[in-house]
Amino acid sequence: MSTELLERVVIREAGPEDDAAVGELLVESFLTQYAKKLPEVVYTEERKRSLRDVAGKRAVAKVLVAELDGRVVGTVALWPPRAPGSEAWLPGAADLRQLATAVDFHGQGLSKPLLEEAERVAREEWRVPAICLHVRRGAVGVVRMYQRRGFVREPSGDLDMPSVYLEAFVLRFPR
Repeated sequence: MSTELLERVVIREAGPEDDAAVGELLVESFLTQYAKKLPEVVYTEERKRSLRDVAGKRAVAKVLVAELDGRVVGTVALWPPRAPGSEAWLPGAADLRQLATAVDFHGQGLSKPLLEEAERVAREEWRVPAICLHVRRGAVGVVRMYQRRGFVREPSGDLDMPSVYLEAFVLRFPR
């Protein structure tokens, strides 16, 4: 994404009017990326429903969107400490999930402003010690992106679920 285009992107908190667009963006982005990079991954209708439940996420988490010329082109969700559904394993930590960009913006740097704002909220507004997140085992490009931002692997937070193994990463903030 060109610098000029990135300068036009607005990062803001999602509202009810964004729910449908964010839900479809999540489904399309995740299906497209996994089809390319991890073709063995199958998204069930239940998982798609979960991704589309943006109103449910907004009830417990801060959902951010990247908007370009009136179009939602990216999103990320941040659960505060102890929020229902949080998968953070460290006391007082936020939980970052469902970072996605519109398919036509993949690989263009749009995740950077979304992550910067999520990290700012966690560090400055919520004053948490860390952000926890999980990445599907095998999603090496996603892991590299988070590691470039300072997230480090922490196996103690891994989630071994019936349908997926999620590797844990954490970004600790200096005190």
